[in-house]
Amino acid sequence: MRTLRLLAVGWYYQFKAIARSPFEGLFQVIYPLFFATVAFLMFRAGTDQKTLLYASLGAAVMGMWSATSTTAAGAMQRERWHGTLEALVASPPHFALILLPITLAMSTVGVYCLVATLLFGRFLFGIDLTFEHPLLFALSIVGTVLSFGALGFLFAVTFVRFRAAWALGNLFEYPVWLIGGFLVPLVLLPEWVRPISWALAPTWGMNAIRESSLGGTPLPDLVVCLALGAVYLTIGILVLERVLAAARRRAALSLT
Repeated sequence: MRTLRLLAVGWYYQFKAIARSPFEGLFQVIYPLFFATVAFLMFRAGTDQKTLLYASLGAAVMGMWSATSTTAAGAMQRERWHGTLEALVASPPHFALILLPITLAMSTVGVYCLVATLLFGRFLFGIDLTFEHPLLFALSIVGTVLSFGALGFLFAVTFVRFRAAWALGNLFEYPVWLIGGFLVPLVLLPEWVRPISWALAPTWGMNAIRESSLGGTPLPDLVVCLALGAVYLTIGILVLERVLAAARRRAALSLT
């Protein structure tokens, strides 16, 4: 219970900090609208409402991923710049329990991107937002947020050795959009790309959200999405232990 409380309090604090940040706030408000407009104009040539809903959901998850990838990659770097990294590492709880709420808060902010994109499409482009399985749709969003947070956690501990960690996170933003099938169906991609997309939780989260919206069976995709999130979290903790051990040996945590 103490661990759950620590995660909940850490998530709530970080969520408020991110939501009140002028840069992050402007970024999250404007960016999804660009994605949505481009996607709707691309798919509007068709007359099927399901095609427009397909594009709307893809643009929405694009915003969720953008809210996570760039900012999560530089999560440890920002603590270093603020001068709080050493204090957080030296605190009694495991540092993973402090860092994970940060990346989860970032992915949770991405839910706004999803809501804003769907409402933008509904009121400006007349897209019919009828979801076949509303409960499974909500569960798919929660599972996608958790897996995005776990992948962001892995980014944060893996890219910490790079001074421009945020740039590496930005580098992964666009490829994941493409090979995750957010707007382009995976069947249109080369064969060698598909195994890479299967190893990415965003691919399965996107599938689960679409299947629950269009009347498919999202549970298998959701289970795979959560399982990959658990794998990312496990790998991230192992990498974090190595990074912290190396920093302690060299007495250079702020320079790692």
